[in-house]
Amino acid sequence: MKKSTIATICLLMVAASAAAQNASKNGDSFTLALPTHSGKLSWTAEGFTVTQSSAKPNSGEIGVRANDKSGQFNLLGFLFLFPEQAPMSSAKCRDGVMDPLKKSNPAVTVAGASQMSRPDGPPIELVGYVVPGRDGKPIYSMRGFVAEGDICGDLEIYGNDATVISDPNLKKIWESYGLDPKYVPQFNDIFIYAQVLYKTDQYQAAAPIFEQALAKIPQSGDEKTLRRVITDQAGMAYGIAGNVPKARAMFEAAIAKDPDYPMYYYNLACADAEEKKLNDARAHLQQAFARKANMVQGETLPDPTKDDSFLPYRNDKAFWAFLETLH
Repeated sequence: MKKSTIATICLLMVAASAAAQNASKNGDSFTLALPTHSGKLSWTAEGFTVTQSSAKPNSGEIGVRANDKSGQFNLLGFLFLFPEQAPMSSAKCRDGVMDPLKKSNPAVTVAGASQMSRPDGPPIELVGYVVPGRDGKPIYSMRGFVAEGDICGDLEIYGNDATVISDPNLKKIWESYGLDPKYVPQFNDIFIYAQVLYKTDQYQAAAPIFEQALAKIPQSGDEKTLRRVITDQAGMAYGIAGNVPKARAMFEAAIAKDPDYPMYYYNLACADAEEKKLNDARAHLQQAFARKANMVQGETLPDPTKDDSFLPYRNDKAFWAFLETLH
């Protein structure tokens, strides 16, 4: 099964649309949530653009990195479980992160600490500190911790400018920053977490979370498209991770409910090829291309002669000649 199929592209488009529903008009709003645990971390950071996302395979941590348009400041945000310190407080979260940092790097110099109260959630513990960068220049950081129960939020804004601690525009970020510990994860949260795992090649962890997203698809006009794309992604994640029987079972079950979608047959052909069942692969590819008019809008069927699942059979002249007819 090939990671770079068009279904992946479609998934990213749908995920971007889902994420946009959580953003402000200016695209300045950030939210982080875990797929199976209550709690949502949120803030508004005007002019910052996401450059990287991360997630842990245990469903216990999600993070984001962003840069501001001036290139002056960087932002790191994390929401994570901290069960060994439960019941948590914002101060315990701060100490649980900062104490090991200061111990491992004695050059860390704390410039100040304060607390911000929040009317709608736990207080924020703010710490400003300075640490030498790799080039010897100081890096100034402002970091805020917020926690309750067994979940903790950690937001850091840093740069080479000392105003990171006092900049009025950055102050607005802290005024918007907060944790809603009672928030119940929704479809978008589960879907995006799985997508981050998939994009970082953590296929085994991504697959069951995609399945969780399938169970929470909202009733809307896009329900059928979402179900097709997420089923594709879950099955491919299982297949790439080596669990071909599970991938096959997903696609066969999907065909029973939605027999017109060609990618289910195409991915079954990939599973066939992984198991060296070329006659079955041929049959499923024929079924897929016979239904190519039913692809999701914006998709096209992949070229099997460029798919990792079929490339090992380049020396099988009859099979390869068949693949070359599928255009």
